[in-house]
Order: sequence, then C-alpha cells, then structure tokens
Amino acid sequence: MNKLLIIVLCFSLLISCNYNSKSNKEIVKDNQSVTIHNSLTKSEKKEGNFELSLEWKVSEGGNSGIFYLAQEKPDQPIWKSAPEMQILDNAKHPDAKLGVDGNRAAGSLYDLIPGKFEAVKPAGEWNKVKIMVYKGTVVHWMNGEYVLEYHLWTQDWNDMVAKSKFKDYKDFVNTAEEGYIGLQDHGDDVWFRNIKIKEL
Repeated sequence: MNKLLIIVLCFSLLISCNYNSKSNKEIVKDNQSVTIHNSLTKSEKKEGNFELSLEWKVSEGGNSGIFYLAQEKPDQPIWKSAPEMQILDNAKHPDAKLGVDGNRAAGSLYDLIPGKFEAVKPAGEWNKVKIMVYKGTVVHWMNGEYVLEYHLWTQDWNDMVAKSKFKDYKDFVNTAEEGYIGLQDHGDDVWFRNIKIKEL
C-alpha cells in the first residue's frame, strides 16, 4: 500500500551541516514557506522508492538544490553521494551557462543531464517540482513539464558519471538504494513549501 508522508514546514525534517561547512543554521518560516539560511535540511529517515513534490523559489542570482538517496558519512559532504536536481536563477547565476548543454541549469540532474530552460520560472517566483525514484528509474518534472529520466546502476549511468565532476566519488558512482532527501543552501536565500513525500 502506498503511504503518503506530508511534511508541513519543517515537520519531520532535521538540520545538519551543509557541504560548505557554514556554521549558521537557521530556518525561517514565512507565509507557510521555509527559508533556509546557511544549512542543509534533510529528511528524518532514508527513502528508497518515493515521489517527492514541493515548490521552491530562489533569490536573484541564487543557487540551491534538492538531493536524494544521500548518505551521511563522517567528513564527507552529501553531494559526493547524492544525485541533485539543481535549483538556480537561470538568468543571473553563471552556473546556468557552465557545464554542457544546460546540465547545471534549474531542473537538471546537476552536471549530468540538462534541464529545460523554458519550464523554469524566474527568481522570486514559485516553481513546482516532482521527483520520482523507483527501483533505479528517476524522473524529474518542473512546473508540470517532463524534464528528464535516467536509470541508476546501469552502464549508461556509469558512462555518464565517468564524464562528470563526480567520477572519482565511489558513493556517487554506486548510488545507494535508499538515502536521505536534502534541501540545500548554497549561500543564497531559497524558499520551500508544500513538501510531500509519497512512498512507492
């Protein structure tokens, strides 16, 4: 039976260190949304097969991300183990023009598969996303549009990672079957609301 877990604001979420080791950790609740300042918010328990939906908006020039299947290990930032749906102000953040064919733009599988520029709303506006992970198949949607699909633990996955910045991180290459969902702060203001996890 499917089980629907609804996270309201920070309910069932914990604060842990973000990858750039900033010490200020603060969650600000504003108009039924969550603002993350210098922290990483992660799910309380690991998820394997699930559907995550939420809304996000980012400040002008801002950068953030949604990690999934993340592992917590001493002295290892979670981005070395977790695929990431990029959150970005595509118009003003330079990452949108770096990488290959938009694979660092909002909605992308960061540094691996491009997003769709036309599906993303600009900084200061809410974007609605959905991520499905099921038995190694992963799909990203942005504002109702299908963006990308890929398959973990396949030769295609290994070949793709081998050409990316993650090629030397064995926990990324061999992504875990279950892990934490993480909402990242990258030093810019970012807001999240209507966070829902449906276990599949």
